[in-house]
Amino acid sequence: MPVSAKIAIIAALPREIAGLARGTQADAALVKDGVWLYRVGAAVVVAAGMGAERAAVAVEAALSAGDVRVLVSSGLAGGCAGGVEVGSVVEAGVVVDVGTGERFVAGTGAGVTLATVGAIASVAEKARLAESSGASMVDMEAATVARIALAKGVGFRAIKGVSDGYEFELSALARFEGERGNFRTGAFAAYTAVRPWTWRKAIELGRGSAKALAALEVVLRGVVAEG
Repeated sequence: MPVSAKIAIIAALPREIAGLARGTQADAALVKDGVWLYRVGAAVVVAAGMGAERAAVAVEAALSAGDVRVLVSSGLAGGCAGGVEVGSVVEAGVVVDVGTGERFVAGTGAGVTLATVGAIASVAEKARLAESSGASMVDMEAATVARIALAKGVGFRAIKGVSDGYEFELSALARFEGERGNFRTGAFAAYTAVRPWTWRKAIELGRGSAKALAALEVVLRGVVAEG
């Protein structure tokens, strides 16, 4: 049954919203379809996987769960420029769909551009995005959320935690995306365990992600409290 939920926070992976959803239960009817939806105060918080298709699934679940007035694309993003600090939280003012060239206005993050791409970005891709679109960050979902927000006539914001910098690359990551946009953590751990040359990068990404998610939780709790 729809509830009063003015804000919907959309992330990719359940771990990206785990802190915010702490103490609540996911909607059991949706979990079987790979959708993790929680009700947190005056918000619905959803993670349904990486990429455009799964972002659309998450938004559909959120809109069905409440009277949503604002869609917030959240979760982790990679840095594309030197001024973006790993572990920080950055709000974008513009989201660019690199595949279509569309540009969407987002929230109040003046001067910050977030590029959305179809796969995990390499160092070379990050540099290209910074040069071609002025992107400070890159993700895989925000443009889809923005497009649906525009179509539905609701507000849109993009608030991201920066997990890695513009010079960071761990090329093995892309192969561990599951069928529903999930990240196969166990398979990645097994792959990394027998490849010592990847350990430093994996540890670096883990630390950056943990720091970013902790900071992001604080910011998102503020967003929820503001309603």
